[in-house]
Amino acid sequence: MNSNVESHAPVVTIDGPSGSGKGTISQLVAKQLGWSYLDSGALYRLLALAAQHHSLELDDEASLETLAAHLDVEFTSKGDILLEGESVDDILRTEETGKLASVVAALPKVRLALLARQRAFAQPPGLVADGRDMGTTVFPSAEVKIFLTASAEARAERRYKQLKEKGFDVNLAHLLQDIESRDLRDIQRSSSPLKAADDAIEIDTTTLSIDDVVEQVLEHCKLVK
Repeated sequence: MNSNVESHAPVVTIDGPSGSGKGTISQLVAKQLGWSYLDSGALYRLLALAAQHHSLELDDEASLETLAAHLDVEFTSKGDILLEGESVDDILRTEETGKLASVVAALPKVRLALLARQRAFAQPPGLVADGRDMGTTVFPSAEVKIFLTASAEARAERRYKQLKEKGFDVNLAHLLQDIESRDLRDIQRSSSPLKAADDAIEIDTTTLSIDDVVEQVLEHCKLVK
């Protein structure tokens, strides 16, 4: 698929910083609409895992470019992520996978291939895509663009609760520091920095419930349903 051409399927983009709720909201909106869901931030991690599965070196840009263009990934409406038909939820979010992902993400041809791969998810009846540059870089012509925000403190608390529920030993103060550092990196990066598209609808989720945010997003989606 040409990376400069978007599918004619309707697209709703939901961008925002870490912990703003975009993943949860996107999955629920996709389920309500009966559309596909794309967790764009997981793609580099998935590519790193796929490279391991196929015994590829992480500096083999040509092979990784080909693998990225044909990545066998499915994001289910239940929130499961399948790589080549296998659930990889547990290993996907580990620190080790994150380090491997940062290696492959530095390769220009891989980034271009994944851009095309992300756009290929836009198939009928429609797509809800969450990330940091969905509305600005990947789907600039999306019918609805949402940008979620929340205070760093609220986002750290959400992440803390999520990790504690999964049995991880975490420190709230450290999580807050990590989130603030990540925000700064995302905003200042030269390639597709984190920012709201000019025509995005901004929603501050700090004091809103999940249901409240989903309701607001769906209201904006009525014209494209």
